[in-house]
Amino acid sequence: MSVRPVLPAALSALGELALNLRWVWHPPTQDLFAEVDPDLWRSSGHDPVALLARVEPQRLAQLAEDPGFLERLAAARAALTAYVTGERWYQRRVAAGERLPSAIGYFSPEFGITAVLPQYSGGLGILAGDHLKAASDLGVPIVGVGLLYRHGYFRQALARDGWQLESYPSLDPASLPISLLREADGSEALVRLAMPAGPDLLARIWVAQVGRVPLLMLDTDVAGNPDQYVEVTDRLYGGGSEHRLRQEILLGVGGVRALRVHARLTGHPAPEVFHTNEGHAGFLGVERLRELSADPDGPGLDLDSALEVARASTVFTTHTPVPAGIDRFPRSLVEQYFSTGGVTPGVPVERVLDLGVEDYEGGDPAVFNMAVMGFRLAQRSNGVSRLHGEVSRDMFRGLWPDFDEAEVPIGSITNGVHAPTWVARELLELAARHGVDVEGEGAEPESFDALVDSAPGEELWSLKRRLRERLVAEARRRLRASWEERGAAPAELAWTDGVLDPDVLTIGFARRVPSYKRLTLMLRDPERLRRLLLHPEHPVQLVVAGKAHPADDGGKRLVQELVRFADDPQVRRRIVFLPDYDIAMAQPLYPGCDVWLNNPLRPYEACGTSGMKAALNGGLNLSILDGWWDEWYDGQNGWAIPSADGIEDTDRRDDLEAEALYDLLEDEVAPRFYDVDADGVPQGWVEMLRHTWHSLGPKVLATRMVRDYVRALYAPAATSAGRLDAGTARDLADWKRTVRERWDEVRVEHVEAEGTGEEPQVGDTLRVAAYVALGGLAPGDVEVQLLHGTTTESRELVDPATTRLTLAESYEGDRHRYDGELVLDHAGGFGYTVRVLPRHDLLVAPAELGLVALP
Repeated sequence: MSVRPVLPAALSALGELALNLRWVWHPPTQDLFAEVDPDLWRSSGHDPVALLARVEPQRLAQLAEDPGFLERLAAARAALTAYVTGERWYQRRVAAGERLPSAIGYFSPEFGITAVLPQYSGGLGILAGDHLKAASDLGVPIVGVGLLYRHGYFRQALARDGWQLESYPSLDPASLPISLLREADGSEALVRLAMPAGPDLLARIWVAQVGRVPLLMLDTDVAGNPDQYVEVTDRLYGGGSEHRLRQEILLGVGGVRALRVHARLTGHPAPEVFHTNEGHAGFLGVERLRELSADPDGPGLDLDSALEVARASTVFTTHTPVPAGIDRFPRSLVEQYFSTGGVTPGVPVERVLDLGVEDYEGGDPAVFNMAVMGFRLAQRSNGVSRLHGEVSRDMFRGLWPDFDEAEVPIGSITNGVHAPTWVARELLELAARHGVDVEGEGAEPESFDALVDSAPGEELWSLKRRLRERLVAEARRRLRASWEERGAAPAELAWTDGVLDPDVLTIGFARRVPSYKRLTLMLRDPERLRRLLLHPEHPVQLVVAGKAHPADDGGKRLVQELVRFADDPQVRRRIVFLPDYDIAMAQPLYPGCDVWLNNPLRPYEACGTSGMKAALNGGLNLSILDGWWDEWYDGQNGWAIPSADGIEDTDRRDDLEAEALYDLLEDEVAPRFYDVDADGVPQGWVEMLRHTWHSLGPKVLATRMVRDYVRALYAPAATSAGRLDAGTARDLADWKRTVRERWDEVRVEHVEAEGTGEEPQVGDTLRVAAYVALGGLAPGDVEVQLLHGTTTESRELVDPATTRLTLAESYEGDRHRYDGELVLDHAGGFGYTVRVLPRHDLLVAPAELGLVALP
């Protein structure tokens, strides 16, 4: 057991401040904890719970009698109270009459809030953490839902030969900045899930308070659970298929139940909208079907009506452009857990299995696809950058096989980053002095102009050097510790004191190490890289970090290859690999880098927010045009590495793209960095830095991202759900059933066109009449459209536009004529066709049902 400290009454507010994670991005609160004991604050890894557990009672007694400290403590507590209770952006929108959801359930398998709560592995978790923080800053009433992993992800170390080693330290929840949700009688609040051929699985609920936002984390280390259940929340992304399936059932089904328990015990509003990130939490939709149809305390809807209600209020975000990143389980395994008497009683197992079946061309009907289920259970879905939206529409178009890629109903909202977490304190203070508030509710675009226009170049450059110097010191400390862990004696490590140089162009590269991120692209020509590192006039230095998945030996070999190169005495002062990349390492890394390198295999980077963090810290991006960089690179805010798209020989492609990288570094990046004026300031570089803040600053903020989610997804989902009472939902379900049953009889029988003559000219009016059979459907059940646009040599329409045709006449035998006109407004190849789509006021996209009739 862990014994929590007893604070003097005068210092009780320290405990409150420690348990609200706003301290993660609030420097004044951090300063207060540092004042308690500066050495302990540093040695604890800036962990206030650990600090308060270790500080001497005499020191606490001293602080309890210190009027100045008590005044600062009272001010910090008052500031937190004002932050969590005051009106913010969201509340002002509600007060202005906007229809916004009273609460949103936000599900993710991982959350990266702080290094002292290690419940994340990479980009998805960091993004989820930033989403919660930005929601808190904006007052968006989100409740996060995840799991509490006893061993987190893993700690990375290196063997003497550079091979990655993993360890899994045990985390004691009592020593973390979280609290246990309890019933009124003080007992642990529990959720219970039926398991096949065994006792129920029990999970308790831990709450991390992220500013205004509660994050619920389920934990199966509960008295009464057998060992195999205790192990369900052992580690992130570990174990075999059944282990992962149990985790995802707990996250989805147990997560919904945890929300209900939390609402009951705290009075927090129940979510109107549910947001699932990746398919990992997809089973939340099945639990909602059970609540709506089979729960004795629910509305008692039939299953089809329940599906409409659940879909209308669900948002699904896909985060991967890589099929291997999607969880797929054997159909038979899912059947075991959801059969009669299973985890969601009352929902027939056949209906559950149908949600995840790959019943499309190229699919495998023997597997259950979690992403496919996610799309089927959500009326609104999105990717995480514009390019990723395009990739996702192509990747999942099998679900809507008769539609062009552009009409597949998957949108995009580009990720953002939480600036107060990631931007160096000195830069935040500089921005504030020049009128830019990147804290709080986020900066408006025009506010960045003041920073761009008024901050002196000398001041900017002096600050960047101090941040680079700080990174150099941190890298030396971490490198020495790594070598000692690898077995080196202190006597042979004097060289680490000279690693890196605060006056040398510093390039950062840090991320997970799947093959498509290409950790070792920089090593394609080792000799040329050596020349760049050791250039007598324009040297560069590299700080590299990243973890390979424990089961990915290929990724581990990439790490080893990079480490062995960095171990070479010839270059080891210019390139370092720092093991155990996490939030604590990232926070000094981004500000200290001049250039952020990203060279994934395009288009496999869904978004990639690390470059955003670098940009806000005055770094320039050097990246393949992938993810967010494809969207917002403008030719002046960094450099684009040309990609050899279409070359199937991967070695050849890597060679070409590596050569382009070397050329950019040698010919453009390094010369600009070292082109300094009489005051030692590279004015050309500083102008690029200014332009980066101007062009990217407002766009890359997580507050912009969360606002986009509220406006484009959360608010419309709440509105759609609000329109579906029991009767409306039943009518919609009946309508869909009828349309599907009769759609095979819907056809475009004949199309007539006139008005253009034998030689059509620009300005002519094309009049179209389409004769359509509706198979017993009413004209109001469909929309008849004219598709038109330019054509290819193979007579295919390119990016066609649509014009709605209107009902002109109905005939016996269920035939109808639809008419329309179109003015020909450009010369060249032109083509058209007619199609019929289902139409209903409660559909949100023409392709939602996946049905279309063509001639």
